[in-house]
Amino acid sequence: MRLRQHAGKIAAGLGIALTLAGSLASDAEARRYRRHHYFKRHHTYHVNHGGGGYVPAFSAMVVDVNSGRTLYARDEDELRHPASITKVMTLYLLFEQLEKGRFNLETPITVSARAHRQAPSKLGLEIGETIQVEDAIKALVTKSANDIAVAIAEAVGGDEDTFADMMTRKAHALGMSRTVYRNASGLPNDAQVTTARDLTILGRAIQERFPRYYRYFSTHTFNYAGASYPNHNKLLGRIEGVDGIKTGYTRGSGFNLLTSAHRGSHHIVSVILGGRSGRERDRQMASLVENTIDAGSSSRTASQIAEVMPDEPVRVAIAEPVPQAAPARIARTAAPVEIAPPQPIAAAPADRQRIALFTAQPVRAAAEPAAAARPIPPARPVLAAAAQKRLVPPEDVPATTAAIPQPPALRRPAQPDSRIARADAAKSSDTERPAIASTGMMIQIGASDDVEKATELLSRAKAKSRTALASAKPFTEKVQKGDTTLYRARFAGLDAASAQAACQDLIKSGFACFTTHN
Repeated sequence: MRLRQHAGKIAAGLGIALTLAGSLASDAEARRYRRHHYFKRHHTYHVNHGGGGYVPAFSAMVVDVNSGRTLYARDEDELRHPASITKVMTLYLLFEQLEKGRFNLETPITVSARAHRQAPSKLGLEIGETIQVEDAIKALVTKSANDIAVAIAEAVGGDEDTFADMMTRKAHALGMSRTVYRNASGLPNDAQVTTARDLTILGRAIQERFPRYYRYFSTHTFNYAGASYPNHNKLLGRIEGVDGIKTGYTRGSGFNLLTSAHRGSHHIVSVILGGRSGRERDRQMASLVENTIDAGSSSRTASQIAEVMPDEPVRVAIAEPVPQAAPARIARTAAPVEIAPPQPIAAAPADRQRIALFTAQPVRAAAEPAAAARPIPPARPVLAAAAQKRLVPPEDVPATTAAIPQPPALRRPAQPDSRIARADAAKSSDTERPAIASTGMMIQIGASDDVEKATELLSRAKAKSRTALASAKPFTEKVQKGDTTLYRARFAGLDAASAQAACQDLIKSGFACFTTHN
């Protein structure tokens, strides 16, 4: 009897075990099925949107703002995805509303459910929360907040689709003939395209049209609701003269950067689209700035960008897709790969001159074989003999060095009590480094082609930050940049901690500032 009972229990147990095993097998099969289709879907997504070895096509352009002359161009009319550089046009339309008086800097903008749902990067405001226009501008410039971009679009256009059509119409009115916008943020959309040439037009137009508001693109850090958001543009405060304007990245676009630089009377706008990394893009842009800015004109002869609104609704037919990468197998090789040099730029029409910047000397790329699928411009410039200069090596451009001339729009009136400081600065500043500058740290707050303006800048900084600069020695340092003589406004005789504290204090007061070793 007991044996029969035990046999029954054993059989029941075996039945449960077999059922459980079958269930586990079914679950495992289901998991394998889900995994297979998950990777199948995501592999397709990455191939189409930038993963799986995809390297976006490279293009670039540098324009001399004073003359309108092209200083460098590489596939400048080929379609590319703008990514977050899109937000420059979003702000262009917002600045228009500020000028018209529809908004002011304190106007609240409400975050809708659609804005709240946007993918990062975003500020993370809840549905129904508001943000003032000035903070919204800074959130786009620094954090590149997609939720705030949509909130602005809805505040200006009623809804994002209408706003995107307004953006496209504005682009075409400015002469950005190949640009199409489908959203206000730059988040991935296959139909949202632009060119390097079109973005140089936008970079020029937003400065010329809105000098009062363009200064926001120089914002180093945005402090909001207890958090600090640094600007994604790493060239601010590092490369002399760079004053903006916007970075961008998606898998489909690669690493993009639209920037502007002033040095003395020289001014360029430059763009890189399709960088393979943020660091590589920044290195290439630094090279373009250093090797073109002195080749531009020092006097303004070009007309400002004019708007010509079309009479008919914008109808855009994009017949060609954004170029995809070469097959990944081409890049898979253990041997060093010789990168073919860029072809010389063809002779341009009479109204469009170019200067080929880079040599025909190939560059060996052993560290990253994948670069074979990329057109990477070599770093050596070829300019007219009078303008030729060497590429500034990385050690000459430390992370904290730059001289940013303060734009007129940012100049603040001298404080009533600054007359004494101005007199002191005039007595103590000169065009040679003082002896105290041979030790410790220095800070630089700008540069000017007029020694009196540089001296005045020092006096205003001294008046604004008396405590932090109490022991500092102000002086102007004469430097030659091509045909232009500049006077750097600097303070010497500081240790590392006091130099950093002084810069932070000055930046809060609206000055440009960076620290540098003597």
